[in-house]
Amino acid sequence: MTRVKRGISVKKRHKRLLKQTKGFWGQRKNVFRRAKETLLRAWAYAFKSRRLKKRDMRALFISRIKAASQSHGMSYNNFIHGLNQAQVQLNRKMLSQLAIYEPEAFAQLVNIAKK
Repeated sequence: MTRVKRGISVKKRHKRLLKQTKGFWGQRKNVFRRAKETLLRAWAYAFKSRRLKKRDMRALFISRIKAASQSHGMSYNNFIHGLNQAQVQLNRKMLSQLAIYEPEAFAQLVNIAKK
């Protein structure tokens, strides 16, 4: 069995990981073991935050729809219920865009929900 020296592959792997920790503080950017710990934690936070961003955006859409529907004299709850009864299939993102950029179209949706 011949001897295999792995210095090149290990160096390549370490350099690839250390390149991703650019901008970290202290040993977290230049000591492999500390950098790997920090990077794994950073990836975990990034994964979690991508999920939380969806939650935050939905809350923002709901608050925009609520404000727009209240300006037309209707509560958010009754507005969504009326749209469901009228079988209008618009998600909350599109409803909030309509409320901001197309107030006339949103007013028509409020009239549909009132019926």
